[in-house]
Amino acid sequence: MELQFSGAAREVTGSCHIVRANGKTLVIDCGLFQGRRADVHRKNTTLPLPVDQIDAVVLSHAHIDHAGRLPLLVRAGYRGPIFATPATVDLCELMLADSAHIQVKDAEFLSRRRKEYLEPLYDARDVEATLQQMRRTPYRTITNITAGMRATFFDAGHILGSASIAVDVSSGSATKRLVFSGDVGRAGLPIIRDPEPPPGADVVIMESTYGNRDHASVTGAKAQLAAVVRETAARGGKVLIPAFAVGRTQELVYDLHQLADAGEIPRLPIAIDSPLATKTTDVFSRNAELFDDTEPFVRSHRKLGEDLFEFPLVRYTESVEESKELDRQHGPMVIIAASGMAESGRILHHLLNGASDSRNTILVVGFMAEHTLGRRIVERHPMVKVFGDEIPLRAAVEIIDGYSAHADRTELSAWIDGVRAQSPALTDVWLVHGEPTAQDTFAASLTAKGLRAHCPTAGTRISI
Repeated sequence: MELQFSGAAREVTGSCHIVRANGKTLVIDCGLFQGRRADVHRKNTTLPLPVDQIDAVVLSHAHIDHAGRLPLLVRAGYRGPIFATPATVDLCELMLADSAHIQVKDAEFLSRRRKEYLEPLYDARDVEATLQQMRRTPYRTITNITAGMRATFFDAGHILGSASIAVDVSSGSATKRLVFSGDVGRAGLPIIRDPEPPPGADVVIMESTYGNRDHASVTGAKAQLAAVVRETAARGGKVLIPAFAVGRTQELVYDLHQLADAGEIPRLPIAIDSPLATKTTDVFSRNAELFDDTEPFVRSHRKLGEDLFEFPLVRYTESVEESKELDRQHGPMVIIAASGMAESGRILHHLLNGASDSRNTILVVGFMAEHTLGRRIVERHPMVKVFGDEIPLRAAVEIIDGYSAHADRTELSAWIDGVRAQSPALTDVWLVHGEPTAQDTFAASLTAKGLRAHCPTAGTRISI
């Protein structure tokens, strides 16, 4: 078995890993890179390998940095299966369509600027073809994916439908198990079940996004959210939250629902200003059987047949005019809008109008990659560029790490311990999906556990 690392190698986007064995080639994830436009355009237009060499694809979850280049593979001629959990397929239908829309609009913008036609990475037709090739694969179901390779999905606890993937590679009577962590979630997150480490592994490819630090507690995050809302409302300001449409938005709505019911925040308007988040919330509601029923709030609402994401204060906007109206409104309110790293989407309009108002708060509830607007806000640059305009950053900036859907250093360590408990042969862990500082720190902690930890760069090949 040979592994090749193509994306999310010493960085946190562009997840893509290649497994070769028995004359067959498997691609695990094929995500978009995010960051500086010039850098990521080159990376995103470069396929991980010729499509005629790919026999199958397995997908850990629907986030665009894991799934976003799948339509590009299909556009280039890939016609094989793409295995994913049913909820991941449902979410990909929305997220890939949204991504295609962005690709087309970006190409149109750049074509006008350069006065020459530029092809989008892919379009809606490519997304439709991609969805036709997706194979719904339930958790804990052993599935033959290509000759000599079987895959089993285990709940990664990251977003709805997210999976850690165990790939069993057989040759004659010998079998080796490769485990890809996917993005590992956190124990105790609202809605989503806790991560389930796959049993047994001979080699592990593991994410390391927060390998150098711990988050605030999940329960502490809700208390921080309540405090930010109360304090901003007292100033007469708005809470502006850049949030991923999948997962983070639903968690925030869930907690705001609880806080409002308990009287811990003022009864102020809550706007979910993202058509994608609205559609995603519908997908969550349709997949309620995947929710964590150990949560009393989940259990009580499901028992009553009530929707967790609908209550009197919340409003889901659809039209552009509705979105613009939010910026014209005065008085306290909460606006949750995509994108999560503030690189695109309606949050940019709210930042353009609200970042310079000292009454407002920009609330950061997730990881912001290098070179994104979100990272510059986290670093509190005095001026930030939005739609090409320099805007003074006078709004308060608050950061709540407890809402991260990624496991922190301690939780990552617990996850690998769970895998290792049933893996006497495990010696090597290959770290991906992390910036160098986080990876190096986590690698040192794994070495202290007696494991061999590696931090591959893009293009690295190893034999197992």
